[in-house]
Order: sequence, then structure tokens, then C-alpha cells
Amino acid sequence: MTDFNFYSLFIICPLVFLAGVIDAIAGGGGFLSLPAYMFAGFSVHMALGTNKLSSSMGTTLATARYALDGYINFKIAIACAVCSLIGSQFGTRFALSINEYAFKIIMLIIIPPTAFYVLKDKAFREDREPFSNFKTLILSMIIAFAIGAYDGFYGPGTGTFLLLLLTSIAHLKLTQANGITKVINLASNYAALTVFFLNGKVLIIPGLIAGAFNIAGNYIGSRSFEKGGAKIVRPVMIIVLGIFFVRVLLEVL
Repeated sequence: MTDFNFYSLFIICPLVFLAGVIDAIAGGGGFLSLPAYMFAGFSVHMALGTNKLSSSMGTTLATARYALDGYINFKIAIACAVCSLIGSQFGTRFALSINEYAFKIIMLIIIPPTAFYVLKDKAFREDREPFSNFKTLILSMIIAFAIGAYDGFYGPGTGTFLLLLLTSIAHLKLTQANGITKVINLASNYAALTVFFLNGKVLIIPGLIAGAFNIAGNYIGSRSFEKGGAKIVRPVMIIVLGIFFVRVLLEVL
């Protein structure tokens, strides 16, 4: 698809709005927004690039809201963003040297126990003993590097996995973990958007219009997160993981 078709927005905008809601709460909005562009007739690369534009707009708003509400520890967040970008480079290179089918099989094995863990009450406990600032920083940077590598290799569910690991391994509070996740996603989104834009793979008009809907979804999602905390995150994350599992399974089959 090279020409903008106004009617395609009736497919794209509602799904991108819903993706924004999901992204702000628990990550994983790309499971909805990217297929929305493809359903509307965009080529794969044009869908990827234009989706990055709209999702970056929504993530910018969500990140700003979390920052204003004091949920972002910028010392950790910036260091994690740098580690994620470095890891993404390794992941991209690694993708060229491994069988993608084998990786998807691994994901099919990992997702069910991950979902089971999320369902347990301890998945997002707020009473974990916090680590020292240094230990928290190091663990968060390692997680950001690893998930950044995953993002470069495959991608879907990056925000979801970041949120889960930052709370369970680095012992960050749910609100703070979500804020740091937004900063990491924002950095990687803008980096990818720059590459797509320079290669002519972004349709500006539909991207900006859909981006407005994504901003609205992120606004509602971030407000819902503030009110509901872990009670909202857990069911949304289960839905995201379920969609992820089905998508990978279909790709394998």
C-alpha cells in the first residue's frame, strides 16, 4: 500500500486505541496495533514503520504521565534504556544466526509457566523486600539488556516481559517498574522509528491520525493503572500472554 486510503482508518483507529489502553497498563499493545495496519492493506514494512509512529506518540504520553506522577526513577530508567538499545543490536545480529522456528518453540514452552506465575498472588506483590540501590540498578540493567536482545530478535510482548521481570527479579514496585518500562520502550520505539523513516517506510498522515487514538488509549490506560494497580495488570497481562501464545502457535503451525 503506497497511497493513503481514508477508509482504512475505520479499521486502524479503534484497534490502535485499544492497543494504547493495553500498552499503558501492561505492555503488549503491538499485538493489536500492528495487525490493524496489515488488515487495512499496508505492506509489512510500511505497517511496521507507521505503527512505530503511532505507538511512539502514545508511549510518549504514557511516559510523561508516569514521570509527572513520580513513578520513574530516571537513574535506573536511563541506564536501562541504554542497555536495552545495546541488547537490541545483539539480538538483531543473533536473529541472523539462529533458526527462528526453534526460537518460537522455546517461546511456546516459556509462555504457559509465565502465565501461571502471573496468576499467582505473589506475581505482583508490593511487599517484597527492596534491594540496595546498586543491586536494583544492576539487576534492572541486566533485565533491560536481555529483553532488549529479545526485542531485537523477535519483539512481541517486550513491555509485558519487562514489567514482569522488573517486579519479580529486581523487586521494583509495580508503579515504578511500569514507569521504567515506558522509558525503555520509548527509547527503542524512537530508534526504530528513525530507521523506518529514513528508509521511507512511514506513512505520516495515517500514522499521526492513528497516533491521536493511541494517545487517547494510553491516557485512559495510564489512568486505569493508577486506580487499579495490580488488580488491573494481572488480567490484562494474562490476555496479552494468551494472544502471544496463540500467535506464536499459529506461526509455528
